[in-house]
Amino acid sequence: MSNIFPKSANRLPLQIVIFLTILAGVATAAVTYYATPKYLRVGYQPVQPVPFDHSLHAGNLGIDCRYCHASVEKSATSSVPSAQTCMNCHSIIKPNSPLLEPVRQSVATGQPVPWVKIHQNPDYVYFNHSVHVNRGVSCVECHGKVNEMQTVSQAQSHSMGFCLDCHRNPAIRIRDPKDVYNLNSKTLAEQGRLEEAHKMIKDWKVMPPQSCSGCHR
Repeated sequence: MSNIFPKSANRLPLQIVIFLTILAGVATAAVTYYATPKYLRVGYQPVQPVPFDHSLHAGNLGIDCRYCHASVEKSATSSVPSAQTCMNCHSIIKPNSPLLEPVRQSVATGQPVPWVKIHQNPDYVYFNHSVHVNRGVSCVECHGKVNEMQTVSQAQSHSMGFCLDCHRNPAIRIRDPKDVYNLNSKTLAEQGRLEEAHKMIKDWKVMPPQSCSGCHR
């Protein structure tokens, strides 16, 4: 019997264990890198080329979200403001600040400021900003209270589960339309007006998709 199998077969169990360990490590690394990119992690806070303080602009100064994110009510994307939008104020306020040099360079050259995108979806996910804000879903529901953030960070996971939780029960997320851009406002449910929220959903025909094709197109 001892001559049936070569001596090298004695190492086979160990080789199998080593192979499976390596395979598990590669699979874990692949899932971590590709399926859970850093921009989907709560707390993601990249360094920006210009230290734009949302707590000052949107908070203390009360600048409406739509002044900078002008297309949020009309298109799928909320848009990033052009350098000229910044200079509408900063041509007068701190026009020579060294922190604004990338903005001034952008105006002079026509090249966009290289902002680092914080909130982004994978290529296989479709999301339309205008559909949400025009049906009473405030910016704060997905982006957190950016009016209190000196440096904006990822406040929600934006995972499929996060989206489906809202799609399955939109009534608890709905605000009065006039409060959508008031990041300190409360939802109708939080105000004890849940019945009114359900009525709005019925009257506005709010029917968030829960099927795969609703968001994966």
